[in-house]
Amino acid sequence: MKGIVLAGGTGSRLFPSTRGVSKHLFPVYDKPMFYYPVSVLMQAGVREILIISTPETLPLIRRVLGDGNQLGVEFSYAAQAEPRGIAEAFLIGRSHIEGGRSALVLGDNIFHGESMFSLLDRAASASAGCVLFGCEVAEPQRYAVAGFGDDGRLDSLVEKPAEPVSDYAVAGLYFYDERVVEIAEQVVPSGRGELEVTDVNRAYMKLDDVQVVTMGKEIKWLDLGTEDSLMEGAGYVSSVLRDSGSRVACLEEIALRMGFIGPEQCHRLGEAMGASPYGEYVMSVAQGRGTGEKPALDALVWQGAAV
Repeated sequence: MKGIVLAGGTGSRLFPSTRGVSKHLFPVYDKPMFYYPVSVLMQAGVREILIISTPETLPLIRRVLGDGNQLGVEFSYAAQAEPRGIAEAFLIGRSHIEGGRSALVLGDNIFHGESMFSLLDRAASASAGCVLFGCEVAEPQRYAVAGFGDDGRLDSLVEKPAEPVSDYAVAGLYFYDERVVEIAEQVVPSGRGELEVTDVNRAYMKLDDVQVVTMGKEIKWLDLGTEDSLMEGAGYVSSVLRDSGSRVACLEEIALRMGFIGPEQCHRLGEAMGASPYGEYVMSVAQGRGTGEKPALDALVWQGAAV
């Protein structure tokens, strides 16, 4: 399976802070924002990851992540010159994902919780052509909203509805089969001139090939696109460290736990960060003193055909 992180856009909801720098470079407590979506793909076992961002931002992300060899993964990079919609990621990343399954995660999303490893493992191995993730939210009108029929199956997807039919938003994490590029090619720009990922998902609905996993309260999902959510994200990551001693989205720790690198390499990566608390944490993980572990498989609520 191949992965894409879409970290483009203008960040207009965070003006004037984003007039001079991409929001994806903002620190969210102890690491740049783009670490969080990259960590999700790595937890899903994805080792070939394409990062799409603006021409101005890509060199800065590349400076931090490099080619990924140090983490046992492979990063590649592609530019999205203008914000033409989420579905354009499949066209930009055509050569990266064509012919196989893929996962797309938005560059300003955090997913964290005890069941993330098992959730991602099941999504990655699902037989459905499209796997979406639903989360109950307080303001569903800000998102694409999933509607369910009496049988509990997905029967509608509406982008930012004025009157939502449910409180379940479709989160910024999507798994697809090899047909996604062909489907994205058929998407017509919306009224705001963008290729909407919701239209891709509706195409899979017409094929009766969509499954939705409903994330429980043990999963924290944050879209860091507003002032309040950005502060909430930093507060959440800080609170996890304070309460459990674990750092959310520590790429070095995930690479070690997933078997992408060994303890020696993990320790070297920590050493390279000098006396920073983050570097000290990475070294402690390498020495077996870290707190993070893969949780056991747990109960997840799935909408749609059984997986």
